[in-house]
Amino acid sequence: MSDKMKTIGVLTSGGDAPGMNAAIRAVVRTGISSGVKVKGIRCGFAGLLDEDIIDLDNLAVSNIIQTGGTILYTARCHRFRELEYQKKGAEICRKHGIDGVVVIGGDGSFNGASKLAEQGINTIGVPGTIDLDIACTEYTIGFDTAINTAMEAIDKLRDTSESHERCSIVEVMGRTAGHIALWTGIASGSEYILTVEEYKGDIQRIITKIQDRRRMGKKNHIIVNAEGVGNSNEMAKVIEIATGVETRATILGHIQRGGNPTCKDRVYSSAMGTKAVELLCEGKTNRVVGYRDGEFVDFDIQEALAMEKGLDPYLFHITKKLTTI
Repeated sequence: MSDKMKTIGVLTSGGDAPGMNAAIRAVVRTGISSGVKVKGIRCGFAGLLDEDIIDLDNLAVSNIIQTGGTILYTARCHRFRELEYQKKGAEICRKHGIDGVVVIGGDGSFNGASKLAEQGINTIGVPGTIDLDIACTEYTIGFDTAINTAMEAIDKLRDTSESHERCSIVEVMGRTAGHIALWTGIASGSEYILTVEEYKGDIQRIITKIQDRRRMGKKNHIIVNAEGVGNSNEMAKVIEIATGVETRATILGHIQRGGNPTCKDRVYSSAMGTKAVELLCEGKTNRVVGYRDGEFVDFDIQEALAMEKGLDPYLFHITKKLTTI
């Protein structure tokens, strides 16, 4: 262990994701087993600036691995983009004896972590986002739970869509990334998957395919629409008018963020939280934990943020054989 690392803080920032509590638990218990005190910073960087800081022990993180959300709460903090507040955050860390901070969140949170590192506080980022849009890693906390939640919802919607011989448009989350749409579209056997990366706004193509399949005897249709594409309600109106097929839009929204994390989200989150503490104890800073090629690894935060990530090319390739895009 680094001689300087006596106390670490942990915070969750940005959107919540199932598995964040498992990561918090791992940070606390790994820290304590390494002889390090652990403090929880509530409400992200906003809570740091407000000095909303608590002591955490093993009991404090007991019975949380199976819960969704985050016991430390989360928030977005526009103030932390300014140098004045970055310096203030570092001063508050020093005031509370915090030598290093584990930041669990997405790319915006990692920017904050990097700024805090510039002010002399060692920081390690852990990718917590259901969107899977962090390029340096094949896994992000919450993605597996989110796609299972969406898949189960689509399975239920297909039942009623078939009963009413209806077209259902299901909008899933993901901001400007189509990973949730792609995975859930394949898993639910959807006829159409629309992602911001690939969909060019050609709704007439979808209309024609629905009409063709209707003539072939297909009675119901499922369209998975990514949040970045949006306009699901308007799309439903256009399709219904053009095809005569009753069409309904369902926006799944924030149910994809909640619920008990899957086994994978619990295990991988635990591994990432543990890895983050190990890196801090080695004296590392300005790093982000990732998962690549079967291993938990780490990258420089700025290098990680500069990486670009598209849809899995093979998964997109197979949708051309299994669905209509």
